Amino acid sequence: MKISASVFLILLSLLIMTSCNNSGFKRTKSGLLYKIISDGKGSVAKKGQYIKFNYTQKVRDSVLVSTLNMPLPAYSRVDSVGPIYSPVEIFRMLRKGDSVVVVQYADSLERKYHQQLPPYIHKKDQLTLTMKVLDLFAVDSLLLKDRDQLLAAEKGKEVAALQDYFKRNNISGVQETSKGNFYQILTQGTGPKADTGKKVSINYSGFDLDGNYFDSNTDSTKQRQRHPLVPFDVVIGRGGAVPGMLDVVGNFREGDKARIYIPGVNGYGQQGSGGVIKPFETLVFDIEIDSVRNAPPMPARRLFGQKMPANVPSPKQVPPGHN
Repeated sequence: MKISASVFLILLSLLIMTSCNNSGFKRTKSGLLYKIISDGKGSVAKKGQYIKFNYTQKVRDSVLVSTLNMPLPAYSRVDSVGPIYSPVEIFRMLRKGDSVVVVQYADSLERKYHQQLPPYIHKKDQLTLTMKVLDLFAVDSLLLKDRDQLLAAEKGKEVAALQDYFKRNNISGVQETSKGNFYQILTQGTGPKADTGKKVSINYSGFDLDGNYFDSNTDSTKQRQRHPLVPFDVVIGRGGAVPGMLDVVGNFREGDKARIYIPGVNGYGQQGSGGVIKPFETLVFDIEIDSVRNAPPMPARRLFGQKMPANVPSPKQVPPGHN
């Protein structure tokens, strides 16, 4: 019989409530309390494998973080670790299908990691982590295939939702890129094209589909986190913004004014952004291409006594104004 994620959490919560004296829990060398609920079938995770799991972490009655309402579960490499007072200590004890409860004491976390607790966690609190092991992968290529399939499904949903949004709101003239981002030219510019390798200066204001602003480099009243009102510069092909922004801006030229729509998969993805942007949230920007010019050459990096071209850095997962 299959148990839904919500029922699973209720059962684990009841288990925790009836085990307030930590009865039945085991303890790692670091003092981490854990309980594994397993049928004992299948092999335990081995070092170098990858574990796929859903989890929810709570303090008192508040959920701090959970993957259950997200398109993607969590993935982690299984390693040999010492007594670090972390759930990764028990990963090598887990089988596919296992359910797990881990209890950490806030004062122990503060003491072992030498970091001050956030204001919403008190020293006498217990942090409870409930996990469900969904799968084990022998190599990272299998993990990536699994994750890419889930991301593709999520992207399809987000693109379909945006297309429905355009239809319901009678928004016309919207173009879609090959990567599933959308843009609407409001004013056509006449300057040079924002080709690969060009340095592009952008004026922008960003908001969600409900019209709530989260950032701007032209209007400080639209900022959730204050920063100077200066143009935002990116070099096309070298990163410096979320992938969806770079993809769309490459279709513009100097002087263009446009509204762009970036599905969450092509924006911040599952991590969101510091409480300002939610996981998998669609980003909307009103932008103006202030200038397009030649970018300075990439600096050379000395390797083993020779001058070699620097590697192209990975795109920073930040939107304009959140460097």
